[in-house]
Amino acid sequence: MGARAAWIDIDLDAVRHNVGYLRSLVGEAKVMVVVKANGYGHGAVQVAEAALEAGAHGLCVALVQEGIELRRAGIENPILVLSEQPLDQVGDIVAHGLIATAYSVPFIDALEHEARLRNVVGQEVHLKIDTGMNRVGCKPSDAVELGGRIMARSPELVLGGVFTHLASADDLESDFTDRQISKFDATLSALKNAGVEAGWIHIANSAGSITRHQSHRDMVRVGIALYGIAPDIAIEHLCTQLRPALSLKARVTFVKKVAVGEGISYGQRHHFEKATTVATVPLGYADGVPRRLSAVGGEVLIGGRRCPIVGVVTMDQLMVDVGDQTVAIGDEVVVIGAQGTESVSANEWGSRLGTIGYEIVCGLSNRLPRHYR
Repeated sequence: MGARAAWIDIDLDAVRHNVGYLRSLVGEAKVMVVVKANGYGHGAVQVAEAALEAGAHGLCVALVQEGIELRRAGIENPILVLSEQPLDQVGDIVAHGLIATAYSVPFIDALEHEARLRNVVGQEVHLKIDTGMNRVGCKPSDAVELGGRIMARSPELVLGGVFTHLASADDLESDFTDRQISKFDATLSALKNAGVEAGWIHIANSAGSITRHQSHRDMVRVGIALYGIAPDIAIEHLCTQLRPALSLKARVTFVKKVAVGEGISYGQRHHFEKATTVATVPLGYADGVPRRLSAVGGEVLIGGRRCPIVGVVTMDQLMVDVGDQTVAIGDEVVVIGAQGTESVSANEWGSRLGTIGYEIVCGLSNRLPRHYR
């Protein structure tokens, strides 16, 4: 089959650069890179391999299945599953040498049971403390009991780390991160006083790694910054050394003249105020381009110029007003990325759509081929 006229370019050198830059920020702390959700749409295995080559210590995933995919690709580095999983998947965690996250008695019991069944000694477990995110994790008041329970299950289990997750590290005006860190440190003190050896201590996500030196500790978990995207548009000025790894591109498939007053696309929601030229681009909401992007001022790059998307984005195609620019079938269109001196970022899309760059790149469909360089 011939190549599709729409694709994603992934620059693995940008991934390597970003790992190096983030390592320079966090000093002696180990860097764990987050490759869940197919590497935030970039390709989990390819990104993981590049990040590890650049000195990352290990990987973080959301699902057991994501960890198994990395193991089957031959990756032997530490892989942390970031939350408790269904109990019927605990055996797979142990069998594939994944690091478990625990914060409840039933999960710890299931881990010990599966490790014993498989004659596994030293199944690593990290205890997650909820310091205010209120998503998952044990209460600080339960940490000593749970940490002690893990240690008591030796030799099958070993407490390899204690961590929490920051909710607002990208908000430079908020003191909530400081309060989370203070609560976490008090919990660590309680664990130490109870004789619970915590192992690796990790707090920082991408935003914490960039904005909060006091959150670096033994290890950091970097996600969105690995891919060269600022955790929030508000701290983009602190992320200028990051290099975006992903570009979304296509080729013009049709060009036509339209007259003044004509409408375009479903619902005829856009009418042209003057005669112009329209280029059709073979990308749509089935590929992850939001249907309403045109309504919020979405633009693409053609010939190094910004051109507005006009009319609602359809399932497989979108239309662009190229004005008086000479455009031909086959010309390159950059939907996310750089062309000439202009660029369109995932965070720009996110800002226009009232969301974040994470959602944009994670939403890019698997029907788009990924090209790695």
